Amino acid sequence: MRLAAATLDAPDARELAEFYLRLLPGWCVWRGEEGPDWVHIRPPDGGTGLSFQTEPAYRPPTWPGAADRQQMMIHLDIEVDDLERETARAVAEGARPAEFQPQDDVRVLLDPAGHPFCLYTETPQ
Repeated sequence: MRLAAATLDAPDARELAEFYLRLLPGWCVWRGEEGPDWVHIRPPDGGTGLSFQTEPAYRPPTWPGAADRQQMMIHLDIEVDDLERETARAVAEGARPAEFQPQDDVRVLLDPAGHPFCLYTETPQ
């Protein structure tokens, strides 16, 4: 077995896939795996990718979690070389900073569909 992708629901699969294609340089739609309600993207090396499916009843998760609200089921961790530069680029591409930022060396952002994702730099040990 091999994990092929994590799938994110969205009100518009294509719109969310286009955001992540801009965010993740070199990624592309994988071998024509797209339709009106489904898009699968992968990195240039063909590793584990991301898929997006349109869900008309989609509700964005709450960050941080709150009782009786839509809970976050998954979030993405994306390693970057320059946290401030890449945070600014992500915002320019359509992300928005989350109000709650639990760590100084991580930026929690929300994609256009409201999914939280984290940008971080690897800390030397």
